[in-house]
Amino acid sequence: MSLKIIVCVKQVIDPDAPIASLDIGEDNIVSSKEKQFVLNGYDENAVEAALQIKDDIGAEITVLSIGSDFENDVMKKPISMGADRLILVKDSMLRSLDGFITAELLGKAIDKIGRFDLVLCGRQASDLDNAYVPLALSEILNVACVTLAQKINVNAKGVRVERVMSGGYQVVEAEFPVLITVSNEIGNPRYPTIRGIMNAGRKQPDIWTSAELGITDGSLNKQSLIKNLSIPTNESDCEFLDSESEGELGKLLVENLMEKKLI
Repeated sequence: MSLKIIVCVKQVIDPDAPIASLDIGEDNIVSSKEKQFVLNGYDENAVEAALQIKDDIGAEITVLSIGSDFENDVMKKPISMGADRLILVKDSMLRSLDGFITAELLGKAIDKIGRFDLVLCGRQASDLDNAYVPLALSEILNVACVTLAQKINVNAKGVRVERVMSGGYQVVEAEFPVLITVSNEIGNPRYPTIRGIMNAGRKQPDIWTSAELGITDGSLNKQSLIKNLSIPTNESDCEFLDSESEGELGKLLVENLMEKKLI
């Protein structure tokens, strides 16, 4: 039994990148001055889940991503881990996307790929943490959606999934085709092997444009809009209280805190 698995991944700014290395443009898009990009962590968990299935029963794994620009070393990581194919939908008009447009584009790309048994996504992305792209995508594909998987068992007809729950887990079964969002409890992503790294170096991704999916700039209608985005600033103020008496000093401290409505 060899399944056809599609794993949707996203390139994001490294969550550990220093704030000073980030820049926010006039269009409220965050960019990295030093191009510190990584694969979204939960998406790496989704790749690992696909590879576990491949190790167990065999599978053909296609990795799919959408964006305006990609770092090859970042996007080829799933190939070096053991995935079979990488498809990048790359177009300058895709620089500013909301989750609804992303889901629509992923749906059209999956239609172009053809038959699939299983779509895996990370539970959410580390940049916006919205977690609604997989849910919207399952609606577009008209397939069942099982969220927050910590374990996936595959049988002839479908999957048996353990879902992360507070204080335990829930067991859900679904027939193919199905979309599953994967949580980090699935296990740490495996390290690429030397052979995998060499294979990724030789294998080039398939590059698709929006036009190939029947998408034009005028057809990209955002359903959500970020009106204001700013980098948090740290401000501190220190005020010294002085008194010859500890009792008087305590009284001054209480009065000061009450004046500032902190107590």
